[in-house]
Amino acid sequence: MKPAVTHLLAGVAGALLGAVLGSFAFLWIARQGFYALMLPGGLTGVGGGLFAKGRSVPRAVLCGAIALAAGLFSEWKLAPFIADAGLGYFLAHFYDLRPISLLMIGLGTAFGSWFSLGRPEAGTPHSASQP
Repeated sequence: MKPAVTHLLAGVAGALLGAVLGSFAFLWIARQGFYALMLPGGLTGVGGGLFAKGRSVPRAVLCGAIALAAGLFSEWKLAPFIADAGLGYFLAHFYDLRPISLLMIGLGTAFGSWFSLGRPEAGTPHSASQP
């Protein structure tokens, strides 16, 4: 298997692990009275970047999608809609969430992409430090 594919798969596996941990942590923190909805997305990005080497835009896009899914799923688990508690209804009406929820899911998605993007490998033009 090519190293690029191996790094992509490792990054996605780390992102999935981060999403699960982030979702559990968010739900636990919410039960303590705090609202940390950026956590699932942020930990998705940390997991995606931690287990893979080099800079990868495809990995960042995949991790961003996983971060978005983790944020929506976590919010649904915490507070499903009263009209219908199903996930399908929640996803079809996600725009009815409070603005702070939408903002935090969006920021978590952005952090998930950014953190999983990675750093350039040594020897690439963008890896040299600026004077």
